[in-house]
Amino acid sequence: MSDEITIYTDGAASGNPGPGGYGVVLKSGKHRLELSSGFRLTTNNRMELLGVITGLEALKKPGSRVVVYTDSKYVADAVEKGWLFQWESKGFRKKKNPDLWKRFLKVYRMHDIKFVWIKGHNNDTENELCDKLAVTASKGSCLPEDAGYISDSEKDNLL
Repeated sequence: MSDEITIYTDGAASGNPGPGGYGVVLKSGKHRLELSSGFRLTTNNRMELLGVITGLEALKKPGSRVVVYTDSKYVADAVEKGWLFQWESKGFRKKKNPDLWKRFLKVYRMHDIKFVWIKGHNNDTENELCDKLAVTASKGSCLPEDAGYISDSEKDNLL
């Protein structure tokens, strides 16, 4: 594919855990798509990761060259420093968000992806827009459940 696709993402949660949302901006040539969604109880890291997943899942052609801009060290470092692949080899044992990481890996392996970490709230126009989309989505009415989120107290009850 000749055109590179640029994806900007951001996640937000009020309370962490609390209501949260993500915002995504995809750009390719003259095309642009903005996506966002909110959940009634989730974490910031889940929303950061879900924003990336949602952006990648919106791509129509496998093998796309993609640059993902994120202000999440959690996401960017996990991939770029190879931690994610170590977590995967150990079955995500004792790691948070295994449901989302597994979903991420499925779509990640379909494309040629590079992550670029950018400082949040640093006047990057697209990152600021993603933040606004995420925060607005987190304040929606009748927010759905983040089905994969399990609170620490719920985890204790499962053991």
